[in-house]
Formats: sequence, C-alpha cells, structure tokens
Amino acid sequence: MSATERTSGTPQPIGFSRSPLGVVGMVGRWIALFVAVVLFLLPFYLIVRNALSTEADITAPDWTLFPKDLQWGNISELFNDTQVPMARAMYNSAVVGVLGTAGQLLLASMAGYGLARIPYRHADKIFYAIVATLMIPAAVTFIPSFIVVSSLGWVSTLRGLIIPTLFSGFAAFLFRQYFLGFPKELEEAARVDGAGYFGVFWRIVVPNSLPFFAALAAITFIGNWNSFLWPLVIGQDSSSWTVQVAMSTFVTAQTINIHELFMAVAVSILPLVLIFAFLQRYLIQGVTQSGIKD
Repeated sequence: MSATERTSGTPQPIGFSRSPLGVVGMVGRWIALFVAVVLFLLPFYLIVRNALSTEADITAPDWTLFPKDLQWGNISELFNDTQVPMARAMYNSAVVGVLGTAGQLLLASMAGYGLARIPYRHADKIFYAIVATLMIPAAVTFIPSFIVVSSLGWVSTLRGLIIPTLFSGFAAFLFRQYFLGFPKELEEAARVDGAGYFGVFWRIVVPNSLPFFAALAAITFIGNWNSFLWPLVIGQDSSSWTVQVAMSTFVTAQTINIHELFMAVAVSILPLVLIFAFLQRYLIQGVTQSGIKD
C-alpha cells in the first residue's frame, strides 16, 4: 500500500477540515463563543467593579476599568450597617434555602413516585389537578396564604417563610416524569426481597436518582434564595428579612446607597455561583432525564 493510500484512509477527527471554509467556520465559532463569554461575564464585572468603588467612582462621567483605590472596606461597611442586618439576612436566606429545598425534594419526590408507581384509579386525575395548579399565578394565592399564615402567628418568622412553599407542583411533575422512566427491574428485585413501596423508594430509587435530585436541588435552592415577593410580605420585621428584602432597602424614595447595594449583590450571588459550579453537570442531565413520557 502506498503512502498516499495510507494517508487518504486515515480517519480525521469529527469537525476537522482542511478547506478554507472549514477554517473560517471554526474561527467564526470561536469568535461567537468569545462574544458570548464576554456578554455573560460583563454583569459580574460591573458588580465587582462597583462593589469595590466609592459613590464618586461609580457616578463619575469618566469610566475606568477599575478605580485606583479598591475600597475593600465596603465589605465591613456593609455588614456593620445598623439599618440593614445583612449578616442576619444571609443567615435567613440560607435557612430558607436549605430547609425549603429539602422539604420540596422530599414531598415532591414522594408525590411523584406515588403518581408514577402506586396503582390508583384516580392517579391521573390527581396528576392533572397538580399540573393545573401551575397555571395559577403565584400572586393570586398571596392573600389567602397570608391570611392563613397570619392566623397561625407565623408573620415575621422563618416558619412563615418556609412552610407555605414546601410543596411544589412543578417539582412533583418533574419527579413523576422521571420515575416513569426509572428501570422497573430494580424495583421488582427489591419487592422480591420483601420491600414495600416506601422501602423500594428509599433504598433503591433515591440512591440511584441522586443526579436528578442534585439538579432539582440546585434549581430549587436558587429559586428560594432569589425569592422576593413572599419574603417581603411575611418578613415585616428586620430580623426576618432575607437577602433580597435587605438589598431592596438600599434603594428608597430619598436616597440610593449605590456602593453598599453593589457589595450586597456581590456577596449574595457568591453562594449561588458556588452551588452552580459544583452542581452544573447535574443540571443538564437532570433536565434531560425529566423528559415527558407516556
């Protein structure tokens, strides 16, 4: 066999091309990717830049990439502000995020598994009723929910922030769709050993569904952390403020505390960035595994 024949028969990597059009296409993709990265990171740059600046640097007509003197003291100023208990707000948001996420995963996963696996002639009707609740705007249920919470004495408490949001129809829907595609062979093997529905769910299904649980946990935690309207209604005392409510107090009708506001934003998104960095590989996998099945 000649050298030419050996060369022509060598498989090329996918997407590899020696033609000028292939090179232009590759360069175009890299340029588009670079532009997308810049646009994605631009808000983070503005947050960090303004968080470490003075009011004069932020509002100055001449823009600079970074101020000459970085104001690291803005961090201590933020947490020492007597008007806005930022440390307490961070703690409240962490408690609401963790407990709310754990509660939603527990209740929604059990509901989804029951709808997908336990034979019951009205299971489809219950599932359609849960799906129908997704079409109801959250603002419509605020007044009834507030009346119930107020009658229980949970206003300005963490119970009032967490318990009314523990069940999510959307999460139950996703779990039901996921469990419909879960291998029945694993469950049948456990039932042969004498396990019931709860034993199969807790010992077999949950340990083999951790990536999906992690994906929903990340999405749910981010949603709970960023929640604003319900904490604003319930958190009438500063001791029950969450991060989002605390940040809103920097903007009033009379003044705008710009540098503390940007520092508060930078501090508040740090937990979300860390969670996304650790769980990002589960997000796409979890969404893919929750595809609708008959």
